[in-house]
Amino acid sequence: MIEAKAIVQEVQGRPVLGGLSCSFQKGRMYGIIGPNGVGKSTLLQLLSGIDRPKHGEVLLDGRIILSYPRKQLARIMAVLQQSGLPPVGFSVREVVSMGRYPYQNWLGSEEKDSDAVIDAALKAMGLKELEHRKMDHLSGGERQRVALAKLMAQEPSVILLDEPTTYLDIGFQVQLLDTVRAWQRERDLTVIAVLHDLNLASLYCDELVVLHRGTVAAAGEPHIVLTTALIEQVYETAASVISHPLTGSPQIMLQPYSYKGMNQVMKVKERQ
Repeated sequence: MIEAKAIVQEVQGRPVLGGLSCSFQKGRMYGIIGPNGVGKSTLLQLLSGIDRPKHGEVLLDGRIILSYPRKQLARIMAVLQQSGLPPVGFSVREVVSMGRYPYQNWLGSEEKDSDAVIDAALKAMGLKELEHRKMDHLSGGERQRVALAKLMAQEPSVILLDEPTTYLDIGFQVQLLDTVRAWQRERDLTVIAVLHDLNLASLYCDELVVLHRGTVAAAGEPHIVLTTALIEQVYETAASVISHPLTGSPQIMLQPYSYKGMNQVMKVKERQ
């Protein structure tokens, strides 16, 4: 389990998180949502142990996360940063194989052959045909898929994803999240993902954590969290919430401001 307790954090002197507390249970997929600048990526960096909070603490299985040696932590937790992978001169296979670093000795070798693990990660992300291509010859979306394959090769029990669908078209967004969800269920992983698309978050996450004004505005299953009142409060926009025809998950239908204004005028006229 991962716990954030009374977290206070600043970014370049600006208060971002103010006494935030939340927890994440094993074997669940969580979506962290909220408007821009609310501290989603900041929270993810704290949960990963990359940054130290100004006040409060993050616990992993009851132990302060900053007390873990980095290599030991890397065997438990893998992180996909928002920026993904830079277009360096390594091949796709070489980059994916870097996910095995936590299991290597100081000579760079492992006790067991990791080729099968690397091959499985490449296949899962549809990268086998690209495995010998150099990273600087890939599109942004292809590099994002390589980054996730590298995480899969790392074989973690906790995965933190910062906007994993960045650079991907809608087809690859669904493929990526389908893969993550299947992987999470198969291995009973804990997945925490920062997501901007509320509909994708609702479709794929067991629970959502909504950040607003430095703290948690709501947390729970999507059908409890995603209400018109909360969307208006947090995002300052009007929306309708309907059920997905296949899954029953709540889906957001945005309401243009022009329509909102027209609707209000019509209601006034009806009262007259």
